[in-house]
Amino acid sequence: MSPRTKRSSRTKTIDAWIEGLCVLLLAFFLVASLYTAFMFYLTVKTWAASYGQSSSLAPSVIKGVVNPAPIPENNQEVREVLALPDIKKGERINVLLLGVDQRPNEKGPCRTDTIILLTLDPASKTAGMLSIPRDLWVPIPGFGEGRINTANYLGDRYNYPGGGPALAKKTVQYNFGIPVHYYVRINFEGFKRIIDLIGGIDIYVEKDINDPTFPAYEGDGYDPLYIPAGWHHMDGELALKYARTRHGSSDFDRARRQQQVIMAVRDKVLKLNMLPKLLPKLPQLLQSLSDSIQTDMPVEVMMDLVPVVKEIEPQNIRRAVIDQSMTIRHITPAGADVLIPVREKIRPLIDELFATPTPVIEEPVLEEIEEQQRLSAEGAKIIVQNGTEREELAAKVTQFLIEQGYQVVAYGPADRTDYEHTVIINYTDKTYTLEQLALLFNVRPEEIRFSPVNQDNVDIRVIVGNDFHFPNDK
Repeated sequence: MSPRTKRSSRTKTIDAWIEGLCVLLLAFFLVASLYTAFMFYLTVKTWAASYGQSSSLAPSVIKGVVNPAPIPENNQEVREVLALPDIKKGERINVLLLGVDQRPNEKGPCRTDTIILLTLDPASKTAGMLSIPRDLWVPIPGFGEGRINTANYLGDRYNYPGGGPALAKKTVQYNFGIPVHYYVRINFEGFKRIIDLIGGIDIYVEKDINDPTFPAYEGDGYDPLYIPAGWHHMDGELALKYARTRHGSSDFDRARRQQQVIMAVRDKVLKLNMLPKLLPKLPQLLQSLSDSIQTDMPVEVMMDLVPVVKEIEPQNIRRAVIDQSMTIRHITPAGADVLIPVREKIRPLIDELFATPTPVIEEPVLEEIEEQQRLSAEGAKIIVQNGTEREELAAKVTQFLIEQGYQVVAYGPADRTDYEHTVIINYTDKTYTLEQLALLFNVRPEEIRFSPVNQDNVDIRVIVGNDFHFPNDK
């Protein structure tokens, strides 16, 4: 085959790839994930320089006190069953969009510095998107605490059942109490061509953007960027830069620009009325997209979504960002610059966006058996102390832990009753038990301490603070 023939064949394949991507992404604002993933690719170099690159990210490198333990190779899949929604019956559906830093000739695993949770309610013909900051410091089930954008990396790196997307879904669900029905994970080489394919997008820039040190797309150096305030018709390259720049703004502002571009792309694709032509080709297009898009959403679900999406008016799409008003900037003892979620401020937003969640039905079979086996194998001896003025809290927590399979050998009052946050003191090396307790009590990294002095001959001491609530408490 001649080079010209190869090039022609490749061009046709890419064109089909792009057309198919437009349809698939539109089916649930999926164009958002491709866009934001590509934005992440271009910004990750700046982030990596500040974070510190390494050849591999072993669990012990995750910044924090609790060193997350990788899932064993023989680990059984986490049995978490969702009552999947029936779109035709008007049931709400939630999809997690993950944008990965996967460059050409790279296999991963990758972080997901772009994380957007999308929701659609066919009954009310409303939808929403929630941008989750990459630096949010949260419990990652089975791996201790870390930045939320490392969940996908850890899941792929340590062969978590279902891979990185499964762990990312579980992490979002665990921390926000929202059932995550499906995921879409995308890399992003076609972004600029997609914007150009639909003829560009129209964006209103609220204020001048002047970024003389805008990093070049390839190699080192700068590609100065200036965009005056006002309306602009942006091709793929300019739209990319508009989303990528961080000059004079924050990651929160950039998340809002991402959502602005998402809406502009959605409007343009709907305006061009591409769906009737391309929808019948969806199954074949999905096959051709397999190297660029991974999803656990069945084709029939996508087909059901398309007509619903078309009926949703722009004013009925709610956009939100977990921003500085809902987080606290924090430097961990290891020097990581992270965001601590203020959950009482995030909860009202979650309730507003995801008003009618589908119940999560836990199937406590393999996971709970394995967890109790590992707890039993370590045999960690635990003391529980009440650091609050809540009567009988130590006894209640002790009973709760025993029911979960922990070995509590004593309980009683702490040295004082004004502990704002729960504290865990570690005396030995029972790391799995320590990790699970930190997750269970949602203990902040700085409140997990090691003591070489062990007068009570125990492994772990839990001082329960005022921030603790039993899982069933509202």
